[in-house]
Parts: sequence; structure tokens; C-alpha cells
Amino acid sequence: MFKPLLRQYDCLAPHYAASDNGILEKHYQELVVKRHIQNDDAQVEVLGHLQQLLDTLLEKADYDSKLTLGKLLSAKPEQGKSLYIFGDVGRGKSMLMDFFFQACPIKQKRRVHFHAFMQEVHHLIHQWRQSHDGDPIPALARHIRKSTLLLCFDEFTVNDIADAMMLARLFKQLFKKGVIMVATSNYHPDALYKDGLQRELFLPFIALLKQSAEILELVAKEDYRLTHLKALSTTFHASLGESGNAFLRQSYNHLTNSAATESLVLQVQGRKVHFAAAHGDILFTSFRELCSRPLGAADYLAIAREFNTLLISDIPRFSLENKDEAKRFVILIDVLYEHNVKLICTAAASVDQLCTDHGAFEFKRTQSRLVEMQTERYLSEGRMPA
Repeated sequence: MFKPLLRQYDCLAPHYAASDNGILEKHYQELVVKRHIQNDDAQVEVLGHLQQLLDTLLEKADYDSKLTLGKLLSAKPEQGKSLYIFGDVGRGKSMLMDFFFQACPIKQKRRVHFHAFMQEVHHLIHQWRQSHDGDPIPALARHIRKSTLLLCFDEFTVNDIADAMMLARLFKQLFKKGVIMVATSNYHPDALYKDGLQRELFLPFIALLKQSAEILELVAKEDYRLTHLKALSTTFHASLGESGNAFLRQSYNHLTNSAATESLVLQVQGRKVHFAAAHGDILFTSFRELCSRPLGAADYLAIAREFNTLLISDIPRFSLENKDEAKRFVILIDVLYEHNVKLICTAAASVDQLCTDHGAFEFKRTQSRLVEMQTERYLSEGRMPA
């Protein structure tokens, strides 16, 4: 029926024993003591809700295990309720969900960027329709449930009308089958797909989400990502090789608490654009991946829509020899700047020395924007809608 595209993502292996009580806050406080993170009461409060869900999932796993072995003596535990965690950028939503995902020892779990999940869903539906008639949603929900009890979504947002029209029908089936969702988002459910085409078709999903999930706002006391960015001596590191790689890796680890990355595919005007490493709304990429491929403004707009922060390695000097790549870089910086996407990068030279042939193409504006993108004013501003 379906090829197994909805694979498991176990890149974050469980580190904790299932019997530990309050393990999430214990791990959180260990990191506070080590000064890897700062204590924040709002984060601890959300962590308590995640701990309650973790305890419920463990009780259910224990119940199912005893039921399989014929040793059932206790009553069936209550069904856990999904969690939808929203709040401003940099408040620690993804970090807290990572703690939860790592601590959950059940095998039927998956953590995935929501955009990537929906792309797979559309592909599976197309695949199903090649050999079947009728509604593919019930079969798709059964297929997902066979391998997944817990779905953790990073960056839950809806920009596409096809997604908007499908979500209520799909998740009604998934919730009915016992699938638990934990999602992070920058938006309250009521603000999802705001001003979208035929938004009335999306409203049933908002109602379903409010009914099936606990809606939690994370109002942390500061933007920790901004704190990390401001703590950097520079966001433009004019050195390549080992020094540049170490700078980017350290920057990424500070921003994500050393979280694992996963590959991601963006659909842009019917094309698939692959990226090797992303985590939540952070893209860890390279100049080659962004500008050596035939990408254009539409691709860069899609990137600006999906990501709040880009880490880009190995930006070269520009001359007539690489003028096509330089033109793409100019377009990329224009789009990132206009939507206030944060940039951390390594380059072969300082900004003023980046272009060795000033008559080859328009580059002065790009240099000016690269300088401004390092300022506190730029870093402090929120991302503009893409």
C-alpha cells in the first residue's frame, strides 16, 4: 500500500531510565549547575507538563507490555493528552522538547520538522492514489500509527493551502488511533494560517487541536538565542578551515544545546531542494549548498520562511571567475536581510575584502547589509513574515 517513507528518527537516543521520577527537571537543573543554560521558571513550568505526559506514556507502555505477557493486574491508564507549546523565538521550546524526546524510552516515536512531515504525507498520498480509488486519509493514518505512537513536531506552522485542507481530517484519525503529538510553534493555534487562502477550511483543525491538545505558552524571561548571538565576538568569522569549522560548530551547539541535526527537503515550485543539516528553525549549511546549485529568489524565500537562523560555512572571495555564485549570494543576502533572518558565517576574507573585482557585479549593497546584519539592532529585531 505505502512504501515505508515515514521512517523512524532515533538520532536522539534515550539517555534516561524509565523509572526515574522527575527526570526532565533533574536533567534541566544539572545543565543549570554546569552553566550550560540559565534557570527560567517559565521553562520549568512547561517541563512539568512534559514530565506528566512522559509519565503517562511510560504507564501505557508498562500496561501494554503486561497485557502482551498476560500479566495484567492494573486498570488501563488514561490516554495522554497532546501538547502544543508556542512562544517567541529563542525561548527554549525546541530544547525542552528535545529533553522530553530523549527521555522517552518507547520505540514508536519520531521527532521531525513539521514541514518535512507534511511533504512526506503528500508524497504518500500521491503514491497511494497510483493504485487505489477513494479517500487515502484513513489508510495513511493506519500506516503512520503502525510505527508511531509519539510524534514530536518542531516548527509547527501552516503556509500551504493543501496542508491546511488536509490537517483536520488526518489528525482526527491519528488522535482517534491514540497517537500523541508534542509540537512547538511560534504561533498560537488561532494565529496559524492567518490570512491564508480559504482559511475557513482550516478552522476545523484549530478546533480539533484545542480539543485534543493542551495549549501551553512559553513566556520565558528573555530571548536566549539573542543572548547567545550577542555573546559572540562576531557573527561573521573571516577565517576558513579548522578555525572556521570550530567557530560554527560552537555557535550551533550554544544555540541548540548541542542538539542533533536532520536532513530536510523543501518543496519549491514543484522542485525538491535538499539540505543536509537542520534543527528546528536553524539551518546549518554551506555556501556551496546555497549558491553553487542553481537556486533563485523563490528558493531563498522558502528558506527565509522556514528558518530564523542560518549558519553558513566557507563563503569564498568573489571575482569574475565565480560571478554566477556571487549573483546568487547577493540575492540570498537580500532575502535574508529583508526578512531579518539571523546569519552566522565563515568567509575567506573580511566583508570589505570579500569582492576582489568590484566592477564585476553589484556588491556594495551586499557588503553594507552583511555589516548591518552583525549589529545589535538587527539581531534584536524579530523575523519579518516571508
